[in-house]
Amino acid sequence: MIQVTLPGTGGTQPLPDRALACMAVHTNGASLLIDCGEGTQTRLRQCGISLYKLDAVLLTHYHGDHIFGLPGLLQTMGSQNRTAPLIVAGPVGISSVSAAMEVLAGPLPFEVQWQEVRRDETLQIGPLCVQAIPLQHRVRCLGYKIELPRAGKFDAAKAKAANIPLAYWSLLQSGQSVAGFTPDQVLGSARRGLKLVYATDTAPCEALLNAAQDADLLCMDATYADDADLPKAVLYGHSTCRQAGELAAEANVRRLWLTHYSAAVTDTAPGLAAAQERFAAARAGVDGMQEEMDFDKA
Repeated sequence: MIQVTLPGTGGTQPLPDRALACMAVHTNGASLLIDCGEGTQTRLRQCGISLYKLDAVLLTHYHGDHIFGLPGLLQTMGSQNRTAPLIVAGPVGISSVSAAMEVLAGPLPFEVQWQEVRRDETLQIGPLCVQAIPLQHRVRCLGYKIELPRAGKFDAAKAKAANIPLAYWSLLQSGQSVAGFTPDQVLGSARRGLKLVYATDTAPCEALLNAAQDADLLCMDATYADDADLPKAVLYGHSTCRQAGELAAEANVRRLWLTHYSAAVTDTAPGLAAAQERFAAARAGVDGMQEEMDFDKA
């Protein structure tokens, strides 16, 4: 199971009723945040997301509306007497960002592990496999494909045939080797896991389309609600709501959440309607949206 939360859904500037776009992902063994704009930690608290338990912060790019909340987040973690290291990863250029953030946040009682992530590179964060997706924006920008794999079914007949003691079954079923026995001796073929893709700021692009194929959730840039703004979307490296719907349909995703609205978008209904013309299951992201996604029954 994965719990997905949108603490904020806005772009460029925080508004009284719309925080800056980010996504929090939690599963047993891992908790991560994608982007951290001004005011993000306040919205995380409002959504019931523990700052103390975050394992990683993934940055899409280094525009201010995606990183200005990070020094405050680090300071708050320090005031909570955190000692566990925190991964902060992002595209090429993170070394200059980390230098500024360390000055602003000051001394911390925990290690911040700054990691530069290249396109298509994979990070392992607890049980989550996170792959960086190259996006199409004005500056170097990454989206993230997050996968939670699922092992095959436990086969008691195999375990008995291999004379594996009953006391070891649960450990092997959880993926651990024990006393010379290995999980592959008792598990069937791997089953469909869960896949989430977060992509903002970006215009539609082939890398995103490929990464989103058959995803359980695509959370995508929908900066412009009106198709008349397409020239601006092309110029600034963003997407219209209709384009998000088109890409979701082509990628055969199960869910589409729209996010990163322009401050000029005061009503999300017209943009949602445009997206739904292409992908009926589209939803307009709103601050605080949260869903628990579970494996298919199999």
